[in-house]
Amino acid sequence: MVVHAETERGRTAAREPRRPRRPVVRPVMLALLFLAMTVPIYLLVVNSFKTQEDILGSPFSLPLGNLTLEYLGNAVSSPQYNVIGGYGFTLFLVVVVDILCIVMAGPAAYAIARSLKRRTQLLLLYFLAGTFIPGAALIIPVIYVLRSVGLANTVTGLVAHDVASTLPVSIFLFVGFIRTIPPAIDQAAMIDGAGRLRTFWTIIFPLMRPAVVTVLILNSIGIWNDFVSPQILLSPGSGRYTVTTAIYAGISQYSTDLTKVFPNLLLAVAPVIIFFVYMQRHIISGLTVGAVKG
Repeated sequence: MVVHAETERGRTAAREPRRPRRPVVRPVMLALLFLAMTVPIYLLVVNSFKTQEDILGSPFSLPLGNLTLEYLGNAVSSPQYNVIGGYGFTLFLVVVVDILCIVMAGPAAYAIARSLKRRTQLLLLYFLAGTFIPGAALIIPVIYVLRSVGLANTVTGLVAHDVASTLPVSIFLFVGFIRTIPPAIDQAAMIDGAGRLRTFWTIIFPLMRPAVVTVLILNSIGIWNDFVSPQILLSPGSGRYTVTTAIYAGISQYSTDLTKVFPNLLLAVAPVIIFFVYMQRHIISGLTVGAVKG
């Protein structure tokens, strides 16, 4: 009886499938990615409240004993590091570029998504080709173009460049989302007497809210963090500084003074980090909503 029971248990254990071992590579890669993203932010935050000696001596330690807000206050009030003043101009660029991008990309994406003609699909590929060109490679040609039309070293020229650089990705995302909207909605609106343009803005555009929010977030973060375009297209003589160019104009003269570098960098990146953390769920939903046609 005992031998029979042990034999049955052995057969049962042999029939049970072995549980697959969890791969170790994925947790390790996630941990390394987490460290790569959090360590620079940690250093930026803790060293913004330290003296020069503490930063050089123990950059990773928390400033529990010598915590001071003096350097952060100097960064806010100093005219040399007018980061707060750059907030207003950068926010102006973000709003203007986002509005113009939506106004141009929306109807263009609607026309491409609702057309079955081959030339229209080639037009989409033409827009996608713009995403593969490095932005730095376009700066010199853009300068010559802006000079030829009289927009060199002007805010209008910078806005035109930013709008053109945001259109390819925006049109691509809008086309993918509009194709998930049944064309029967358009046909019903046309039967009621609505034209193509009115159909888009009154019926289709409100349904595009997830894609529009995603485009606005991605464009806003890109414009806020952009340094090359405003630095080259707007000379220091223009008196216009974005957040990134204001920091460069100030701390480039005193790059060894870390009590000026870290607080100003913190003021520059803090708004965009908070904005991204708060809005990341909208980015994910907007990117995936048009991936599968329902």
